[in-house]
Amino acid sequence: MLRVLMNIGFVFWATASAAQEFPVTVEHAFGQTTVETRPIRVASVGWANHEVPLALGIVPVGFARASWGDDDGDGMLPWVTEKLDALGADAPVLFDEGDGIDFEAVASTNPDVILAAYSGISKSDYETLSRIAPVIAYPEAAWTTTWREMILQNAAGLGMAAEGKAMVGDIEKRIATAVAKHPDIKGKTGMFVTHLDPRDLSTIGFYAAADQRVKFLGDLGMTTPQAVNEASEAGKYSGRVSAERIDLFNDVDVVVTYGDQARLDELTKNPLIARFPAIARGSVILLANDPMGTAANPTPLSIDYVLDDYLNRLSAAVARSKE
Repeated sequence: MLRVLMNIGFVFWATASAAQEFPVTVEHAFGQTTVETRPIRVASVGWANHEVPLALGIVPVGFARASWGDDDGDGMLPWVTEKLDALGADAPVLFDEGDGIDFEAVASTNPDVILAAYSGISKSDYETLSRIAPVIAYPEAAWTTTWREMILQNAAGLGMAAEGKAMVGDIEKRIATAVAKHPDIKGKTGMFVTHLDPRDLSTIGFYAAADQRVKFLGDLGMTTPQAVNEASEAGKYSGRVSAERIDLFNDVDVVVTYGDQARLDELTKNPLIARFPAIARGSVILLANDPMGTAANPTPLSIDYVLDDYLNRLSAAVARSKE
């Protein structure tokens, strides 16, 4: 039965992609990559790139092991497990990227293409991977690829550009439907603060305007605070400002960050942090090392999984900002 289901997924992919002619060429930050023939064995490195082929009915031969939000320790996030189950497939090879890309493990899967549209690969990484198979790298800069770009870039490398575009449109419609139920969020300013360490509060770290966590808040109706826009460097996914300049963030309605209530309580004892209005009034969303915390960095399969919960939490934080 497993093999039959996998074959059904492959037939769907092959049929849907029949109109796409090869070779296909995809431009990216390191130049361009040409995929000569339709890839059958698909591998990926970096974060969540494997979700694109999965969403298109293709089971990858290997992808990066989940290092954050993996509740059961199987190396995969729940929406990935659900999709593999739906396709009737077992878990493929999982690459351990804790110390960087495991090139030998990637090569062992004998891929026809390597997807890396959302990743931090260097030029050297790209060149090494290219000796294994054609590589679809990020469009502009490391870790700044949006979920839309991840889909479009990776789908193009699979010869499924039209299907990728349709997928983006479908997800956008579902987001719009969910967001329409939360008009209170629209126009509020949201800032995504990086992990705050009570042992070192000399600076405030934040995800920059180019990071997709921030862009996802925009998808949900929020706006990026002026100070974040001004302090964001081109091509950088994060930034820092001195804590002495915390008044720059007086216009922030909601803060999203990683941590728990105990850490937040400790932070508010700091006289500088206490001047951060959003934190002082508790209009904060605390994300843990769980699927919700992971999906705040949106991916093709995770958006539906957490969308309603995230919007509900944003609405609650907006309500606290008015208290």
